[in-house]
Amino acid sequence: MTLPVVWIREADAELKEAHAWYENIRPELGERFARAVEATVEAITESPLQFPVIYRGRRRAGVRRFPYGIFFEIQEHRVVVIACFHGQAQSETLASTIKETQMFA
Repeated sequence: MTLPVVWIREADAELKEAHAWYENIRPELGERFARAVEATVEAITESPLQFPVIYRGRRRAGVRRFPYGIFFEIQEHRVVVIACFHGQAQSETLASTIKETQMFA
C-alpha cells in the first residue's frame, strides 16, 4: 500500500526555490531536478522504511544526481515532508528545522 505525501508549506517553498534555481541555470536542468524529486517521492510512498532515521523518527531520502535531501516523517495514514534541503545547507538550520517542525494530524 502506498501512502499519500503531504508537504508542509516551508518544505514546499524550499522545493520551489530549488527548482527555480536550476531552471534559471538551464530549463532542462530544472526539468531533470523535478523528475528526480518525483522519483524520490515515489520511492518514499512505496517504501518509506527503506530510508534512514536521522532524528526521532524523521527520515532522509536523497535526491539522485542532485545534492538535495527530502526529510519526512511517517504518520499513520500519510507521509509528511518537513524539509527539502541542499546538502551544503547550514547544519544548524537543518537541525533546527528537523527537530522543531510540528506535525499536525
